[in-house]
Amino acid sequence: MFIPTREAGLEALHDFVPRAGSAYARDRNHDLGAARENVSGLSPYLRHRLLTEREVLGTVLAHHSPRASEKFVQEVFWRTYWKGWLEQNPEVWRRYRHDVDALLAGDLAADHEAAVAGRTGIAAMDAWVHELVETGYLHNHTRMWFASIWIFTLGLPWQLGADFFYRHLLDGDAASNTLSWRWVAGLQTKGKTYLASAANISRYTDGRFAPEGLATTARALSEDPLPPRAAIDPDDVGGTIGGRVGLLLHEEDLEAASLLEEHPGLASTLAATAVGADPSGRSPLGASAAVESFTAGAVADAAARTVDATGRPAQTLPDALPSSLVDWAASEVLDTVVTPYAPVGPVAERLAASRSALAERGIDLVTLRRRWDGDTWPHASRGFFPFRERIPELVREL
Repeated sequence: MFIPTREAGLEALHDFVPRAGSAYARDRNHDLGAARENVSGLSPYLRHRLLTEREVLGTVLAHHSPRASEKFVQEVFWRTYWKGWLEQNPEVWRRYRHDVDALLAGDLAADHEAAVAGRTGIAAMDAWVHELVETGYLHNHTRMWFASIWIFTLGLPWQLGADFFYRHLLDGDAASNTLSWRWVAGLQTKGKTYLASAANISRYTDGRFAPEGLATTARALSEDPLPPRAAIDPDDVGGTIGGRVGLLLHEEDLEAASLLEEHPGLASTLAATAVGADPSGRSPLGASAAVESFTAGAVADAAARTVDATGRPAQTLPDALPSSLVDWAASEVLDTVVTPYAPVGPVAERLAASRSALAERGIDLVTLRRRWDGDTWPHASRGFFPFRERIPELVREL
């Protein structure tokens, strides 16, 4: 369904633009199966920043008024909002990782094994499991139904459902995936849950599914209070750039050209470039073959498009271990590795380990945060609706 290249993403954007206005607003909530013309299909490209939010919205708004494209614009900003919220509440991610580790290390219920194998006996759920595993994708509305049935009908831990999605979704990212599951469970907006119903599922699947026996109540889950939110660092450059610099791309951001445009002069001084990724870091159970394949293709595409100051294409690191990064940096005699800022999640954890390993060799790791993130994330301190009120202003500024 998704070719993991920037060119394919741009083609998908071009194909979608005519439908990004009133047609999208009218039809976007319908899941009619393999036909996906009512949605954009851009999420795997945005998730890996093969396409950037700025260029996607710029292209859409060049063809549609802000009012006509409002629903699509908001969908793009939802992903930005989730990232900004988690950036200010990293304890949520730490707890989630701890819970998944503990649950997977314990005795998993037979109901869980049946659910992930697509053998619940609920035809819709079982079909969605197979679709997710086979394609790496589910319609956004279907993801909400799935999570609701998982939590409230099957009574399974939300963390294991989120982990199942994260392992299989091509567009899965730490913030959108984790916080969306929490929202369904009544943790993200305290006490407010999402309850799937047969009538709603039947309506928006055009009668393909009308599951019986679904939960009729959804009691919100609870958790210990979170610590005070963390402030967003106002500086988009995390560290001091030295004299011999290499650029490292990773699976959170694979579009070097637009990133470097925000730092004039840096591209002409790059002594080396590299790309490294490790989608298996998503879960103790790793990542699906579809996610591994898409990521590998996206990495290869990014490596071919990214060059140093002499025109050499980027080196693809054999793995994402800190030792491989250190070996590359040392072989290029670098004193600084610059890399796109990674939001809270597995890549940020990996970069933290790499920073220490590089420092032992006298090499600094400097992060470059895109202005899009630096300007939007601070506004994600509360719920989405206060953030939504800022969107018109943010669009004009960005």
